[in-house]
Amino acid sequence: MVLGAGMAGSYSTILMFVVFIALMYFMMIRPQKKQQEKRQEMMNGLKKGDEVVTIGGLHGVIDEVNQADKTVTLDCDGVYLVFNLAAVGRVVPAKSTAAKEETVVATDTEKTDEPKEDK
Repeated sequence: MVLGAGMAGSYSTILMFVVFIALMYFMMIRPQKKQQEKRQEMMNGLKKGDEVVTIGGLHGVIDEVNQADKTVTLDCDGVYLVFNLAAVGRVVPAKSTAAKEETVVATDTEKTDEPKEDK
C-alpha cells in the first residue's frame, strides 16, 4: 500500500511539470512568435515613400529597399543613409489624404458660416 501512494505522488509531480511547460508555452513562446510574424510582415511590406523610425530613433523616408542585401536607404532631410533592414524599428502610419481633406473642408465651412440674426 505504501508503494502505491508513492506512485501517485510521482504522477502528480509529472502532471504539474507538464502543466507548467504548457503554461510557459502559452504565456511566453506563443506571443513572441506572433510578434515575430507581425514584424516580418512589416519588413516585407516596406516600400519607397514609407516614413519609418529606426531602432536608434532616427526618422526618415524610405528611398530604396534592397531585399537581396537586406538594406534600406533612408532620406533624412536630403541626407541618404543606408541601414540594415533589422534597424527599422517601426513604420509611422501614413495619415490618409481623405482625413486631411475632410479637415480642410470642415475648417472652410466653419469660416464661411455667418451668424444669423433674429428678427
